[in-house]
Amino acid sequence: MKLIERASYMDFLQRNRERPIIKVVSGVRRCGKSTLFSLYQQYLLQDGVAEAQIHVINFEDLAFEELQEYHALYRYVCERLVPGKWNYVFLDEIQHVPQFEKAVDSLFIKEKVDIYITGSNAYFMSSDLATLLSGRYVELRMLPLSFREFCSREMLQERFSLRELYEKYTRESSFPYAVQLGGKEKDINEYMQGIYSTILLKDVVARLRIADVKMLESVTKYLFLHVGSLLSPRKIADSMTSAGRKIDAKTVERYLQGLQDGLLVYQADRFHLVGKEVLRINPKYYVVDVAMRFFLIGRKGRDTGHVLENIVYLELLRRGYRVYVGALSKGEVDFVAQDEIGQIYIQVAESTQQSEVLERELRSLRAIKDNYPKILLTLDEVNATADYDGIKKKNVLRWLLEEEEKGE
Repeated sequence: MKLIERASYMDFLQRNRERPIIKVVSGVRRCGKSTLFSLYQQYLLQDGVAEAQIHVINFEDLAFEELQEYHALYRYVCERLVPGKWNYVFLDEIQHVPQFEKAVDSLFIKEKVDIYITGSNAYFMSSDLATLLSGRYVELRMLPLSFREFCSREMLQERFSLRELYEKYTRESSFPYAVQLGGKEKDINEYMQGIYSTILLKDVVARLRIADVKMLESVTKYLFLHVGSLLSPRKIADSMTSAGRKIDAKTVERYLQGLQDGLLVYQADRFHLVGKEVLRINPKYYVVDVAMRFFLIGRKGRDTGHVLENIVYLELLRRGYRVYVGALSKGEVDFVAQDEIGQIYIQVAESTQQSEVLERELRSLRAIKDNYPKILLTLDEVNATADYDGIKKKNVLRWLLEEEEKGE
């Protein structure tokens, strides 16, 4: 089956090719990191690179288990380097190698060695990675398929309307392999179970040495049920205790960090639009894949509004923004998306066909007095676009299909 192109991610690798810097690709398990490497390796071969110059090691493959010791890894790669030519070294799921940075750093200082590494959890990402690799890296943060990538398969575009594609996207998962399962619910659920269990057991339980796995699962389900709601460790702990599962706020906080490190959930802090400061209390949480949310908590609490909000949040991350919840003295704005140029404000609603709903959604945006772009995204197909004194209303599905246009 033809692989789904990940154009923006491929562009990142191509732009950084042969630059004297380590290329790091992070992302949740099964989001397509290994496939991205395969596509990039095909690109290198088509560009005239010989197979002998490409060195690929996947540390989840038993064939390379003996290389999960950094001296052995270093010797193995060095023995295979082609003298006088560029060598491209791909180290997939490198978190399995204790002290991997020693091997990577030693390879990095060799001439004409171009290094690419991936990892599936935030343990060796962010601050840990900055310490280990001393700033000699650039990071690409991958997510599962965007709505645009999901729709890129011609067979889907021909068979379904845009709204039907959206329903499929939320129901059948954004994980690349799930797209190949032909919409078979049983197969998709089994696949979701595998990803969820692996992340929970390998990336959270094992790393944090959690004894009460059932309590962790209860907290996870609570988070998934309440995506897009203001939460705190205390609130979650009180809810668990009220349901007969006693837990303290500090333990909840530890679980929340573990779930974020496993890249299963993302935290959106609140940004005070008057004080221009990040508020560290009562953030919102969003899940890496909304179909996994339905798998975990079922369909009865579908909460389509917050599901749509979750999808917009992830898309803003894909487009390179730092994303916050906008806090006002009265009310809030769903998202404040910031980049090096400035910021945009986004309000998300399923529909604003009713006048009172439209006024409610516009109220928060109108309360912001600066001149940064303000956008109202809805699923409306009738009156899908409008301009309310500079506030642009757009159809969210068409917005999801757009190429990124910063500053719009």
